[in-house]
Amino acid sequence: MDYFLVEGGARLSGEIRIPGAKNAALPMMCAALLTEETCTFHNVPEISDIGVLLGIFDYLGAQTSWDKEQKMVKIQAKNIDPSKLKSCEDVKKFRASILMLGPLLARFGECELFAPGGDIIGARSCDIHTKGMETLGAEIVSEGETIHLKYDQKDFATDRLLLTEASVTGTENLSLFIAGSGNAAELFFTAAEPHVCATLKMLQTMGAEIQGIGTHHLKISGSKKLQGGGFTIPPDGILVGTYSIAALLTEGDIKIHNVDHNELLSFYGVLKQTGAQFDMKPNTLHVRKSPNLKAIRKIQTAIFPGFSSDLQSLFGLLLTQCEGESMIFETLYEGRFTYLSELEKMGAKVEFLNVHQAKVFGKTNFVGTEVQSWDLRAGAAMVLAGLIAEGQTKVTNIDYIDRGYEHFAKNLTALGAKITRVEEVLPERQHCGISPDTVGAPALDPHSQRACKSEL
Repeated sequence: MDYFLVEGGARLSGEIRIPGAKNAALPMMCAALLTEETCTFHNVPEISDIGVLLGIFDYLGAQTSWDKEQKMVKIQAKNIDPSKLKSCEDVKKFRASILMLGPLLARFGECELFAPGGDIIGARSCDIHTKGMETLGAEIVSEGETIHLKYDQKDFATDRLLLTEASVTGTENLSLFIAGSGNAAELFFTAAEPHVCATLKMLQTMGAEIQGIGTHHLKISGSKKLQGGGFTIPPDGILVGTYSIAALLTEGDIKIHNVDHNELLSFYGVLKQTGAQFDMKPNTLHVRKSPNLKAIRKIQTAIFPGFSSDLQSLFGLLLTQCEGESMIFETLYEGRFTYLSELEKMGAKVEFLNVHQAKVFGKTNFVGTEVQSWDLRAGAAMVLAGLIAEGQTKVTNIDYIDRGYEHFAKNLTALGAKITRVEEVLPERQHCGISPDTVGAPALDPHSQRACKSEL
């Protein structure tokens, strides 16, 4: 597998523009399965998860095109065969593949797919998806290695559903199912993250009636005749946080463009507690050199608008460079502290209290060594740790990073970092009859050889 070699000691400076959010692009593209009409997406990030998802759509019979230079994707799912999904093992590669369940079940009355894979950050049951759809009237045929549901496409068994947690993908999947079913239902305790709102607004544009977007209570009236159209992927707030922390770690100066500040208010609040210097301008964040950062009493993750769990790994790294003792309380996932064990190899001082709580003691000097990515955000943290380590750091399992960070090494290098990607060529293995198992990676993306112009 490929790996990064990171040289420490560089101070980052310059400007960078943030692409569309992975966590918005994937559910929005799955919404294209609800209609026979063409859906055109703008500001699509060039990441491997997009390539894998489009490869699956191609396998089902959809017409797709990906113009990477224009950051545009077109999808027409008119003549798809959902029965082919049950033999497609690429579904196992990422968690967001579960978001095909709602659209296909609503449109065709049946969907079977492998249980999805993804980052190793803790137990993430599919129950909120399957049990929620069952409550509305679907039948769970099987649930284990594969998930198989049927729906008779008649009236819902109930029009009110309380989610057991404010799940992002659960809210999206159930909303997709209701929007394409032709029925109406209320969802309670729904997620309100900006990327969830982007998906709901897309469904509105397609013809569904939705009230309560941005709240924890949704009223959705679906339609069996949803339309296509043009949709823009909102900017990725997690990338804003990543490059902000990169600037602070290296005592650099970076201007970050295409920023939605409203998504990041809790991040800004915690950042301010460390003494970080930054300016919020229209659609731009300017992070300035901030020496002598201070520890904070406790950082605690929460559902939006609280501090995002996706930024916890990166902020935990920053705390190793803050003077004093800090507490991290990860409330959502019990597997998110793997990165701290990797940072200990480099010199971090950490005390693990339990799977959800840890103390970090700073400021500590890092020494380069070999570390690995245990998940997408932990992988990014390992790369940034290498930027401030003495000597060279080898970061392995970087396929996780490719899943959500567009041209990560290239972008950091443009800001002054010294990072080399070392490619190791492995024998190709076919999945779904369409692509090698590194589908979506820069050299092997099945869409990279296709014409940029739409065939639709």
